[in-house]
Amino acid sequence: MLYENPDLYDALLHVSDNQLNFYVNLAQRCAGGVLELGCGSGQLIVPIAAISTPAVGLDNSAQMLTGARRRARAAAARVEFVEADMREFELGQRFSLIFIARNSLLHLSEPHEFAALFGAVRRHLLPDGIFAFDIFNPDLSVSSRPGTERIPVMRKASPLYGELTVEATNDYDAVSQVNRATWFISTPEQHDAWVAPLHLRWIFPQELKALLAANGLRLERRDGDYSGADFTRASRLQVCQCRPV
Repeated sequence: MLYENPDLYDALLHVSDNQLNFYVNLAQRCAGGVLELGCGSGQLIVPIAAISTPAVGLDNSAQMLTGARRRARAAAARVEFVEADMREFELGQRFSLIFIARNSLLHLSEPHEFAALFGAVRRHLLPDGIFAFDIFNPDLSVSSRPGTERIPVMRKASPLYGELTVEATNDYDAVSQVNRATWFISTPEQHDAWVAPLHLRWIFPQELKALLAANGLRLERRDGDYSGADFTRASRLQVCQCRPV
């Protein structure tokens, strides 16, 4: 539901300045072609296209890519958009930077899915290129909540929808490490106007290093936020930069 409505997605999950600056600066440092996997509505790859050529955005949602193309036209930015699964794609070119932002990596859950994705990344990354991503650092307090308990997530003002209110339930499975959340999104006129599943795989810090190493990638840097703060047990994010082994 959420990934079939780019206007709703953008209203709720607008990219922060810190996140945008992180990926723009990384693209400038890499100085070459950039590929974003899970590009969604283009909030990151479109501004990056102003400084990096070629710029390619890949996503498996036709609706989100429609929104991304609209954003690119409005910004007069040259971006190639590709509808494909990030686990299996062949673009016939290599990039200096490949990135997956905003927890999109966590839509995968099984070892073979990570292996397929990381294999595709290695095939498309230049030998001295960087693979970057940001994911949350798991919070075990979430797993202790009853699966039916609604908790407040956010309130966002939207010119299109009015004030949006989001509540969520969380059902964490410790065996699969997948949190099966449901978002309940309300407008001033309609309670629970949208009900959207949001299933994300949790990846713990030590597990992440092993997962990357097993798939031919070396974790070169892990920060606790987009400004380069040290990663600690209190960090909310894992902001990572990797290179092929």
